[in-house]
Amino acid sequence: MEKYFDAFVNSFMGTLSWTHKSIVFEVPWYTNYFYGIILLSLIVWFLEIAFPWRKNQAIFRKDFWLDAFYIFFNFFLFTIAISGFYKCLELLFLEFNVAIHSLALINLSEWPSILQLFVFFVLLDFVQWFTHMLLHRYAFLWEFHKVHHSVKEMGFAAHMRYHWMENIFYKPLKTFAVMVLGGFEPEQAYIVHFFAIAIGHLNHANIKLTWGPLKYIFNNPVMHLYHHAYELPEDRKNGVNYGISLSMWDYLFKTDYIPEDSGLVPLGYEGDTKMSKTFLGQMVHGFRYQKKKPLD
Repeated sequence: MEKYFDAFVNSFMGTLSWTHKSIVFEVPWYTNYFYGIILLSLIVWFLEIAFPWRKNQAIFRKDFWLDAFYIFFNFFLFTIAISGFYKCLELLFLEFNVAIHSLALINLSEWPSILQLFVFFVLLDFVQWFTHMLLHRYAFLWEFHKVHHSVKEMGFAAHMRYHWMENIFYKPLKTFAVMVLGGFEPEQAYIVHFFAIAIGHLNHANIKLTWGPLKYIFNNPVMHLYHHAYELPEDRKNGVNYGISLSMWDYLFKTDYIPEDSGLVPLGYEGDTKMSKTFLGQMVHGFRYQKKKPLD
């Protein structure tokens, strides 16, 4: 037990130390997620202000500050809190000879950097698309995902409004994807991470953007708005447009749906008025689960 305790403490303190070093500019600027996310958020917010899609939506829209807090909670505070548990889980798997390279199908280490990044990005995005679809298809997962869909006015910070349990669901499958790559993460992986954050912010922003012909590859605000639509066709009640950074998975698997592009579609889900309006209330939502159909 002592090694698990030491691993927990060391991982927790290491993540806390890295975050502190980021805040005081003691890490390379290109890996500084703390200020990187702040900068990306400000840029997308200014784009919302300069080129608003929904003209009648306030600059400080409904729940703006709640969603802004979610950015720091989900990306930093929760990451620090959970880091020790993931390290202990890694040690437990090693006890059963399950290492990060156990499921390796591809070895990227000898590939050119650009190909490493490309495969890493595409594989992780597909895993997240698949996980996102599961959050909508299974009722007990949907209860947690309801927090994200409780957004009633869309803006960039809504990107990070999600229940902390979603981190628990996404992490194992993302780790599985890395295991398929031989436990290898490209040295320049921060490029993929920042690109994904930027796309996620834009997808939720109050900006009318489709990327033109590239809309069949990259996700966009027009497409993602309908993922949050209150009303969906009878044959699509479990959800549509699950794409994270890439839209091509939805087009490939026929889960795409964009009936119009006015931007005025009502958001939420049936019964969303029961969702707590407070951060703490939303963080405990889903643990009093009663069997219901998804998107009830």
